[in-house]
Parts: sequence; C-alpha cells; structure tokens
Amino acid sequence: MKAPNELSATEAAAAIAGGSLRSTELVESCLARIDEREPVVKAWVNLDRPHVLAQARACDAAPARGPLHGVPVAIKDIIDTADLPTEYGSAIYPGHRPTIDAACVALVRRAGGIVMGKTVTTEFAAFQPNKTANPHNPQHTPGGSSSGSAAAVADFHVPLAFGTQTAGSITRPAAYCGVVGFKPTFGTYALAGIKPFAWSFDTLGTFSRTVEDAVLMWRVLQAAAPPPVSTLPKRPRLALCRTPFWDSAAPEARQAFDQASRALAGAGCELEEAVLPASFERLVDVHKLILEYEGARNLAFEAEPARIDKLSPSLRTMVENGFRQPAQRYLDAREAMRRAQQEFAALSGSWDVLMAPAAPGEAPRGLGATGDPLFSRMWTLLHVPVLNMTVAKGPTGLPVGVQFIGRHGGDLVLLELCRRFAEALA
Repeated sequence: MKAPNELSATEAAAAIAGGSLRSTELVESCLARIDEREPVVKAWVNLDRPHVLAQARACDAAPARGPLHGVPVAIKDIIDTADLPTEYGSAIYPGHRPTIDAACVALVRRAGGIVMGKTVTTEFAAFQPNKTANPHNPQHTPGGSSSGSAAAVADFHVPLAFGTQTAGSITRPAAYCGVVGFKPTFGTYALAGIKPFAWSFDTLGTFSRTVEDAVLMWRVLQAAAPPPVSTLPKRPRLALCRTPFWDSAAPEARQAFDQASRALAGAGCELEEAVLPASFERLVDVHKLILEYEGARNLAFEAEPARIDKLSPSLRTMVENGFRQPAQRYLDAREAMRRAQQEFAALSGSWDVLMAPAAPGEAPRGLGATGDPLFSRMWTLLHVPVLNMTVAKGPTGLPVGVQFIGRHGGDLVLLELCRRFAEALA
C-alpha cells in the first residue's frame, strides 16, 4: 500500500474527496519525507511547516472547494507568493516578500490546493546552478532551472510542482529526475506574478509523476474542465525526430529513443521519420541571441551599478552580451523564429505527435552545471507543447527520457496521446 506522499495528485484528491484520506495526513506524510531527505536533496528554499499544516486543517474542516482540494503543490521560487518569500534564486532579493500571489498560485488556491513551499531555482531561472542534488544520485545534477521542483516531485516530497521554461528548464530537469514535465503551448498558462526573463519564450509548466496529473493541472490553471478530445486517431502517427543535434546524443539517449520507438510501434503507432528543414540547425543560435537580448532588458534593474556585483559572473556576462547585441540582429532573429514557426506548423500536419530525445543523456555528474538544454531550445522557440516521459535508465542507473511534441495549440491531444503511451512505455 502506498504511503500518502507516494500518491499521485489525482489519487490523493480522489481519496480526500471520498473521505478515506485527510489533507492533514497527506501533508504530514510529505513533511516526514522532506525531513528524511531534504539534507541530501536540498529541494526547498522556503518551507513554513505550521502554515502548511494550518492550510491542511482548513481544507479538512471545509467542503471540497475544487479539483485540487487538500493537495499540496510546490512553487518554484521565481513565482510570487503573498505568504512566503520569493527570492528568485538571487543574492539581490533575500527575504523579499511580494504583496500578492502570482496568478498560477491564486488558481491553485481557488482549486482548493495547498501551497507547500518554495522550491530552489537557479538565479533568475537562468543557468547558474543552485544547491539542489539529483534525488537518484546526489553526485549528479537535477538539471535546471526548475531544479528544486523536479527533484521534490521525483523524491516524493510533493505530488505536484510548478516549473518554468525559457530554454529547457522543464524538459531537462524532468528528464534528469525521471518525472513527467509538461510545457504547454506558449501563452497557454497565465504568467502574471512570475519573474520574467525572455518574453518571447517564458512558459509556465508543471512537474508530476503521471500524465493524469498534468491534465489535472491544466484544469486547475484554466479554471475549467478540459473539453473532450474527439479527434484522436486509433493508430497515432508518430514522427521520429532525431533532430539536427543527434550527434550530441549519448548512447543511452539513442538507446532510449529506439526503445521507445519499438514499444510504441508495438502499441499500434504508425512510425515515420521526421525530416526538419536544414535551416532548423541554426535555431539554437537564434534562440540564444533572443534569450540574451531580452534577458538583459528584463534584468536592467538588477544590472544597475548598485546591484550588478550581486549577479553571478555567468549571468553578468550574459546580460552584458545581451546589451551589446544590435537591435537589428535581434529583429532578424525574431523574424527567423516566426518563419520557423510557420514552417513547422506546415510540417506538423502530417503526424499526430513527434518524438525526440529529451536531453543529451542521463544527468551529468557534478553540481557545477545544470546540463545542456540543446534538445529543448528548438521546441521552446517554436512555441509548441512538449511532454517528457522516462523510458529507460542510463549507465549509472539514472533516468533517461524522451519528449513528445504536439502541434501548436494541440496540448490536450498531446496529453491524451501521452496518457495512452504511458502504459506502453512503463
């Protein structure tokens, strides 16, 4: 029998609604797991135990408020919370207290959910590593920037967590930690109250241990039940996309990709090879240029002389590079992005879902870097929905995943297909 902290959010919500589990029991089980494992995993930056328990007791004493009633959710620490500090992973903002919740936090509360605490993020959700370790092996990175959120879900501290993606900050930590990471179509979830980095790419997403929980969070964040998907094929057309970066895939990533292909063919999918335009090889550089240009402007306050010394050297260099970029290069890059989005939309009509490697391989050893977002940047730039699933283990026993990419706006189709795929890939 599962301990309460090992339940999925869907299972926990159903048990609470049915009276077989109290929210207090669930939260106490999560806190006990955190007490046991936090010295190793280091996923949390702010956790107010009395406040969490008070929220749980209030849920137990009240009628069900929504689909997440009594279920705790972890909040990445670039997302504002009115009742906990939001420090953005930065030395500039110790103890910073926003006055209102971010929209996504307010929607969690509206759905009856509990704010469990704030999880570790890299500095301003960029690339400077923070303290979190991979729960499967603490000598390895959990990825970034949503490091604490992915690790907390993977290690059964909490069933759900928010992440954000500007390059690969949902896909990569989900792959390294072995959880479901869902990045919706750009602009699907409200960003109010989330510290911005690059307005062309910033996307709110979720970490969970099941695809069903990603669907649950879609419902929570839309404050509406998802409409039924009526156009799902009996034999999905699965496009295999090795991407222009296949040479950078480690043997375990290639083996996981082939293993998933065979399993899904056996489950009834029609497989075809996806051939991307040659120009897509340059999209990583296009993404980097736009990210640096916009990041510099979003961090203009932090980069003022009074504060710039509190930025990490790597982020300071990124900001300085961004300010040096000519405006015309940025505008040209934006145009290249727009053309690529149009080309991809035309291509995607020939398949139902596309599969690609989620990361170059298993999580690298060492906590001095968060891993390479190479296999995520292109999909982030294309604004399409992406879901990571674990399919294998690498040479040191760490998870290795693949990512499924849907059509622009086809989030619910992607989620439903991945729900089908989960059994075949288990």
